[in-house]
Amino acid sequence: MEDTKTLHQQLLEAGVHFGHLKKKWNPKMLPYIFAEKNGIHIIDLNKTIDGLDEAAAALKSIAKSGKKIMFVATKKQAKEIVAEAAARANMPFVTERWLGGMLTNFSTIRKSVKKMLSIEKMLQDGTMDSVTKKERLTLTRSKEKMEKVLGGISQMGRTPAALFMVDISHEHIALAEAKRLGITTFAMVDTNSDPTKVDYAIPSNDDATKSIAIITTYLTAAILEGLQERAQVKDADDDSNIDDNTDNRGRGLEITEEDGEGGRGGRGRGRGRAAGGPGAGAGAPGRGPGGGSGRPGGGAGGSRPGGGGSRPGGPGGNRPGGGGSRPGGPAKR
Repeated sequence: MEDTKTLHQQLLEAGVHFGHLKKKWNPKMLPYIFAEKNGIHIIDLNKTIDGLDEAAAALKSIAKSGKKIMFVATKKQAKEIVAEAAARANMPFVTERWLGGMLTNFSTIRKSVKKMLSIEKMLQDGTMDSVTKKERLTLTRSKEKMEKVLGGISQMGRTPAALFMVDISHEHIALAEAKRLGITTFAMVDTNSDPTKVDYAIPSNDDATKSIAIITTYLTAAILEGLQERAQVKDADDDSNIDDNTDNRGRGLEITEEDGEGGRGGRGRGRGRAAGGPGAGAGAPGRGPGGGSGRPGGGAGGSRPGGGGSRPGGPGGNRPGGGGSRPGGPAKR
Protein backbone atom coordinates (compact mmCIF):
# COMPACT_ATOMS: atom_id res chain seq x y z
CA MET A 1 0.00 0.00 0.00
CA GLU A 2 2.84 2.40 0.77
CA ASP A 3 4.40 1.90 -2.68
CA THR A 4 1.03 2.49 -4.34
CA LYS A 5 0.46 5.62 -2.27
CA THR A 6 3.91 6.92 -3.11
CA LEU A 7 3.36 6.24 -6.82
CA HIS A 8 -0.06 7.90 -6.57
CA GLN A 9 1.52 11.02 -5.10
CA GLN A 10 4.24 11.07 -7.76
CA LEU A 11 1.66 10.81 -10.54
CA LEU A 12 -0.40 13.55 -8.95
CA GLU A 13 2.61 15.87 -8.65
CA ALA A 14 3.61 15.18 -12.27
CA GLY A 15 0.15 16.18 -13.53
CA VAL A 16 -0.65 12.77 -15.02
CA HIS A 17 -4.33 13.24 -14.13
CA PHE A 18 -4.92 16.28 -16.37
CA GLY A 19 -6.85 15.44 -19.52
CA HIS A 20 -8.08 17.49 -22.48
CA LEU A 21 -11.02 19.84 -22.72
CA LYS A 22 -14.45 18.30 -22.41
CA LYS A 23 -15.37 19.20 -26.00
CA LYS A 24 -12.35 17.23 -27.31
CA TRP A 25 -12.95 14.04 -25.37
CA ASN A 26 -13.43 10.55 -26.77
CA PRO A 27 -16.50 8.82 -25.27
CA LYS A 28 -14.59 5.51 -25.05
CA MET A 29 -12.40 7.09 -22.36
CA LEU A 30 -15.41 7.42 -20.02
CA PRO A 31 -14.37 4.48 -17.72
CA TYR A 32 -11.03 6.21 -17.07
CA ILE A 33 -12.36 9.70 -16.31
CA PHE A 34 -12.77 10.61 -12.64
CA ALA A 35 -14.47 14.00 -12.90
CA GLU A 36 -14.69 17.28 -14.80
CA LYS A 37 -13.25 20.52 -13.45
CA ASN A 38 -13.35 23.91 -15.20
CA GLY A 39 -14.20 22.27 -18.51
CA ILE A 40 -11.22 19.83 -18.27
CA HIS A 41 -11.55 16.10 -17.70
CA ILE A 42 -9.65 14.62 -14.75
CA ILE A 43 -8.22 11.11 -15.23
CA ASP A 44 -8.72 8.53 -12.47
CA LEU A 45 -5.20 7.82 -11.18
CA ASN A 46 -6.29 4.47 -9.72
CA LYS A 47 -7.06 3.30 -13.26
CA THR A 48 -3.73 4.76 -14.35
CA ILE A 49 -1.85 2.73 -11.73
CA ASP A 50 -3.72 -0.44 -12.71
CA GLY A 51 -2.88 0.04 -16.38
CA LEU A 52 0.70 0.94 -15.53
CA ASP A 53 1.24 -2.21 -13.46
CA GLU A 54 -0.34 -4.43 -16.10
CA ALA A 55 1.78 -2.91 -18.87
CA ALA A 56 4.95 -3.13 -16.75
CA ALA A 57 4.39 -6.83 -16.07
CA ALA A 58 3.84 -7.56 -19.77
CA LEU A 59 6.91 -5.56 -20.83
CA LYS A 60 9.03 -7.31 -18.20
CA SER A 61 7.94 -10.70 -19.55
CA ILE A 62 8.75 -9.68 -23.14
CA ALA A 63 12.18 -8.37 -22.14
CA LYS A 64 12.89 -11.54 -20.15
CA SER A 65 12.16 -13.63 -23.24
CA GLY A 66 14.87 -11.73 -25.15
CA LYS A 67 12.60 -9.90 -27.60
CA LYS A 68 12.87 -6.25 -28.63
CA ILE A 69 10.51 -3.43 -27.67
CA MET A 70 10.42 -0.34 -29.89
CA PHE A 71 9.84 3.09 -28.35
CA VAL A 72 7.95 5.56 -30.56
CA ALA A 73 7.52 9.23 -29.68
CA THR A 74 7.82 11.92 -32.35
CA LYS A 75 6.22 14.68 -30.26
CA LYS A 76 8.57 17.53 -29.43
CA GLN A 77 8.18 17.26 -25.65
CA ALA A 78 8.72 13.47 -25.62
CA LYS A 79 11.69 13.00 -28.00
CA GLU A 80 14.60 13.34 -25.59
CA ILE A 81 12.91 11.50 -22.71
CA VAL A 82 11.99 8.47 -24.81
CA ALA A 83 15.35 8.37 -26.61
CA GLU A 84 17.26 8.34 -23.30
CA ALA A 85 15.00 5.65 -21.83
CA ALA A 86 15.35 3.42 -24.90
CA ALA A 87 19.12 3.85 -24.95
CA ARG A 88 19.30 2.91 -21.26
CA ALA A 89 17.38 -0.32 -21.94
CA ASN A 90 19.27 -0.95 -25.22
CA MET A 91 16.04 -0.96 -27.22
CA PRO A 92 15.26 0.50 -30.68
CA PHE A 93 13.46 3.84 -30.84
CA VAL A 94 11.98 6.34 -33.29
CA THR A 95 11.90 9.96 -32.13
CA GLU A 96 12.02 11.81 -35.45
CA ARG A 97 9.73 11.18 -38.40
CA TRP A 98 8.02 7.81 -38.67
CA LEU A 99 8.79 6.49 -42.15
CA GLY A 100 5.82 4.84 -43.82
CA GLY A 101 6.40 1.10 -44.00
CA MET A 102 9.02 1.04 -41.25
CA LEU A 103 7.45 -2.19 -40.01
CA THR A 104 5.38 -3.48 -42.94
CA ASN A 105 8.21 -2.88 -45.42
CA PHE A 106 11.06 -3.59 -43.04
CA SER A 107 13.30 -5.23 -45.68
CA THR A 108 13.55 -1.95 -47.63
CA ILE A 109 14.18 0.03 -44.45
CA ARG A 110 16.90 -2.44 -43.55
CA LYS A 111 18.64 -1.78 -46.88
CA SER A 112 18.74 1.93 -46.05
CA VAL A 113 20.21 1.13 -42.63
CA LYS A 114 22.94 -1.01 -44.24
CA LYS A 115 23.74 1.82 -46.65
CA MET A 116 24.06 4.23 -43.75
CA LEU A 117 26.36 1.84 -41.88
CA SER A 118 28.54 1.29 -44.97
CA ILE A 119 28.99 5.05 -45.47
CA GLU A 120 29.91 5.40 -41.79
CA LYS A 121 32.48 2.62 -42.13
CA MET A 122 33.98 4.24 -45.24
CA LEU A 123 34.35 7.53 -43.40
CA GLN A 124 36.10 5.85 -40.49
CA ASP A 125 38.57 3.56 -42.30
CA GLY A 126 39.88 6.26 -44.64
CA THR A 127 38.28 4.99 -47.85
CA MET A 128 36.87 8.46 -48.50
CA ASP A 129 40.32 10.00 -48.67
CA SER A 130 40.65 8.93 -52.31
CA VAL A 131 37.40 10.59 -53.49
CA THR A 132 36.84 14.25 -54.21
CA LYS A 133 35.85 16.72 -51.57
CA LYS A 134 32.41 17.22 -53.12
CA GLU A 135 31.62 13.49 -53.14
CA ARG A 136 32.78 13.15 -49.54
CA LEU A 137 30.60 16.08 -48.50
CA THR A 138 27.57 14.61 -50.32
CA LEU A 139 27.98 11.23 -48.64
CA THR A 140 28.47 12.83 -45.25
CA ARG A 141 25.25 14.82 -45.58
CA SER A 142 23.38 11.74 -46.78
CA LYS A 143 24.65 9.76 -43.82
CA GLU A 144 23.65 12.48 -41.33
CA LYS A 145 20.16 12.66 -42.83
CA MET A 146 19.66 8.89 -42.62
CA GLU A 147 21.15 8.70 -39.13
CA LYS A 148 18.67 11.27 -37.88
CA VAL A 149 15.73 9.10 -38.95
CA LEU A 150 17.19 5.59 -38.79
CA GLY A 151 19.80 5.91 -36.05
CA GLY A 152 17.53 4.46 -33.38
CA ILE A 153 16.83 1.26 -35.32
CA SER A 154 20.33 0.65 -36.75
CA GLN A 155 20.87 -2.38 -34.48
CA MET A 156 17.40 -3.86 -35.00
CA GLY A 157 17.71 -6.95 -37.21
CA ARG A 158 13.99 -7.82 -37.35
CA THR A 159 10.59 -6.40 -36.46
CA PRO A 160 10.09 -5.86 -32.70
CA ALA A 161 7.77 -7.88 -30.49
CA ALA A 162 6.10 -4.82 -28.95
CA LEU A 163 5.63 -1.07 -29.46
CA PHE A 164 5.44 1.58 -26.75
CA MET A 165 3.93 4.84 -28.01
CA VAL A 166 3.25 8.27 -26.59
CA ASP A 167 -0.05 9.70 -27.92
CA ILE A 168 -1.63 7.17 -30.31
CA SER A 169 -3.47 9.96 -32.14
CA HIS A 170 -0.11 11.44 -33.14
CA GLU A 171 1.43 8.02 -33.92
CA HIS A 172 -1.53 6.61 -35.85
CA ILE A 173 0.66 5.31 -38.73
CA ALA A 174 2.89 3.31 -36.39
CA LEU A 175 -0.19 1.97 -34.61
CA ALA A 176 -1.79 0.88 -37.89
CA GLU A 177 1.37 -0.96 -39.01
CA ALA A 178 1.71 -2.69 -35.64
CA LYS A 179 -1.91 -3.86 -35.73
CA ARG A 180 -1.46 -5.15 -39.27
CA LEU A 181 1.54 -7.26 -38.23
CA GLY A 182 -0.01 -8.40 -34.94
CA ILE A 183 2.58 -6.64 -32.77
CA THR A 184 1.65 -6.03 -29.13
CA THR A 185 1.04 -2.32 -28.47
CA PHE A 186 1.50 -0.26 -25.29
CA ALA A 187 0.59 3.43 -25.17
CA MET A 188 -0.09 6.49 -23.07
CA VAL A 189 -3.70 7.35 -23.87
CA ASP A 190 -5.19 10.77 -23.16
CA THR A 191 -8.88 11.69 -22.95
CA ASN A 192 -9.01 12.59 -26.66
CA SER A 193 -7.90 9.11 -27.86
CA ASP A 194 -9.50 5.68 -28.25
CA PRO A 195 -8.06 3.24 -25.66
CA THR A 196 -9.51 0.20 -27.44
CA LYS A 197 -7.02 0.56 -30.30
CA VAL A 198 -4.09 -0.62 -28.20
CA ASP A 199 -3.53 -3.83 -26.25
CA TYR A 200 -2.29 -2.12 -23.06
CA ALA A 201 -3.66 1.39 -22.54
CA ILE A 202 -2.23 3.63 -19.81
CA PRO A 203 -4.69 6.50 -19.23
CA SER A 204 -2.49 9.53 -18.62
CA ASN A 205 -1.58 13.01 -19.75
CA ASP A 206 0.52 12.56 -22.91
CA ASP A 207 1.34 16.27 -23.38
CA ALA A 208 3.21 17.25 -20.19
CA THR A 209 6.94 16.49 -20.06
CA LYS A 210 6.84 15.38 -16.41
CA SER A 211 3.95 13.03 -17.05
CA ILE A 212 5.72 11.41 -20.03
CA ALA A 213 8.94 11.12 -18.01
CA ILE A 214 7.40 9.37 -15.00
CA ILE A 215 5.43 6.84 -17.09
CA THR A 216 8.37 6.09 -19.38
CA THR A 217 10.79 5.74 -16.45
CA TYR A 218 8.46 3.31 -14.67
CA LEU A 219 8.10 1.08 -17.74
CA THR A 220 11.83 1.24 -18.51
CA ALA A 221 12.61 0.05 -14.97
CA ALA A 222 10.35 -2.97 -15.56
CA ILE A 223 12.15 -3.75 -18.84
CA LEU A 224 15.54 -3.54 -17.10
CA GLU A 225 14.33 -5.96 -14.41
CA GLY A 226 13.31 -8.43 -17.11
CA LEU A 227 16.70 -8.13 -18.81
CA GLN A 228 18.49 -8.62 -15.49
CA GLU A 229 16.49 -11.77 -14.70
CA ARG A 230 17.24 -13.10 -18.16
CA ALA A 231 20.97 -12.56 -17.59
CA GLN A 232 20.83 -14.34 -14.22
CA VAL A 233 19.01 -17.35 -15.69
CA LYS A 234 21.51 -17.51 -18.53
CA ASP A 235 24.47 -17.44 -16.11
CA ALA A 236 22.91 -20.19 -14.00
CA ASP A 237 22.38 -22.36 -17.10
CA ASP A 238 26.00 -21.81 -18.16
CA ASP A 239 27.28 -22.84 -14.71
CA SER A 240 25.14 -26.00 -14.70
CA ASN A 241 26.37 -26.92 -18.17
CA ILE A 242 30.00 -26.53 -17.03
CA ASP A 243 29.37 -28.80 -14.01
CA ASP A 244 27.64 -31.42 -16.18
CA ASN A 245 30.51 -31.43 -18.65
CA THR A 246 33.04 -31.83 -15.82
CA ASP A 247 31.13 -34.83 -14.39
CA ASN A 248 30.83 -36.42 -17.80
CA ARG A 249 34.57 -36.04 -18.39
CA GLY A 250 35.30 -37.74 -15.02
CA ARG A 251 32.97 -40.63 -15.80
CA GLY A 252 34.53 -40.99 -19.21
CA LEU A 253 38.00 -41.40 -17.69
CA GLU A 254 36.79 -44.12 -15.30
CA ILE A 255 35.09 -46.05 -18.07
CA THR A 256 38.17 -45.74 -20.26
CA GLU A 257 40.40 -47.21 -17.54
CA GLU A 258 38.04 -50.14 -16.96
CA ASP A 259 37.76 -50.76 -20.65
CA GLY A 260 41.56 -50.68 -20.91
CA GLU A 261 41.95 -53.42 -18.29
CA GLY A 262 39.32 -55.55 -19.97
CA GLY A 263 41.03 -55.06 -23.30
CA ARG A 264 44.36 -56.23 -21.94
CA GLY A 265 42.74 -59.30 -20.41
CA GLY A 266 41.00 -60.08 -23.69
CA ARG A 267 44.24 -59.76 -25.61
CA GLY A 268 45.97 -62.10 -23.12
CA ARG A 269 43.26 -64.71 -23.45
CA GLY A 270 43.40 -64.40 -27.21
CA ARG A 271 47.12 -65.07 -27.18
CA GLY A 272 46.60 -68.13 -24.96
CA ARG A 273 44.04 -69.56 -27.31
CA ALA A 274 46.23 -68.90 -30.28
CA ALA A 275 49.09 -70.76 -28.64
CA GLY A 276 47.08 -73.90 -27.98
CA GLY A 277 44.86 -73.62 -31.02
CA PRO A 278 46.35 -75.69 -33.80
CA GLY A 279 45.64 -79.36 -33.30
CA ALA A 280 48.45 -81.88 -33.82
CA GLY A 281 48.13 -84.97 -35.80
CA ALA A 282 46.90 -85.80 -39.21
CA GLY A 283 43.28 -85.75 -40.30
CA ALA A 284 41.15 -88.83 -40.63
CA PRO A 285 41.48 -90.64 -43.95
CA GLY A 286 38.94 -89.82 -46.66
CA ARG A 287 36.31 -92.16 -47.94
CA GLY A 288 37.78 -92.51 -51.45
CA PRO A 289 40.60 -94.76 -52.39
CA GLY A 290 42.98 -91.86 -52.21
CA GLY A 291 42.87 -91.35 -48.52
CA GLY A 292 44.99 -88.91 -46.78
CA SER A 293 45.35 -86.45 -44.06
CA GLY A 294 43.43 -83.19 -43.63
CA ARG A 295 43.71 -80.15 -45.85
CA PRO A 296 47.51 -80.05 -45.84
CA GLY A 297 48.00 -83.59 -47.08
CA GLY A 298 46.67 -84.65 -50.51
CA GLY A 299 45.64 -88.20 -51.39
CA ALA A 300 47.66 -90.46 -53.54
CA GLY A 301 47.35 -89.39 -57.14
CA GLY A 302 43.67 -88.43 -57.40
CA SER A 303 42.60 -85.94 -60.01
CA ARG A 304 41.43 -83.86 -57.11
CA PRO A 305 43.04 -84.35 -53.76
CA GLY A 306 40.80 -86.54 -51.70
CA GLY A 307 41.53 -84.89 -48.44
CA GLY A 308 39.83 -84.44 -45.20
CA GLY A 309 36.45 -82.87 -44.59
CA SER A 310 35.32 -79.36 -45.18
CA ARG A 311 36.59 -78.43 -41.75
CA PRO A 312 40.09 -79.29 -40.53
CA GLY A 313 40.20 -82.71 -39.00
CA GLY A 314 42.45 -84.31 -36.54
CA PRO A 315 42.48 -84.66 -32.81
CA GLY A 316 43.04 -80.91 -32.33
CA GLY A 317 40.13 -79.83 -34.59
CA ASN A 318 36.58 -79.06 -33.50
CA ARG A 319 35.02 -81.87 -35.46
CA PRO A 320 36.54 -85.13 -36.74
CA GLY A 321 37.67 -84.96 -40.33
CA GLY A 322 35.13 -86.49 -42.63
CA GLY A 323 35.49 -87.72 -46.11
CA GLY A 324 36.17 -85.47 -49.05
CA SER A 325 33.34 -83.80 -50.79
CA ARG A 326 34.14 -85.86 -53.84
CA PRO A 327 35.87 -89.30 -53.81
CA GLY A 328 39.44 -89.31 -54.93
CA GLY A 329 40.10 -90.87 -58.35
CA PRO A 330 42.48 -93.68 -59.09
CA ALA A 331 46.10 -92.95 -58.68
CA LYS A 332 48.08 -92.00 -61.80
CA ARG A 333 51.35 -93.61 -62.53
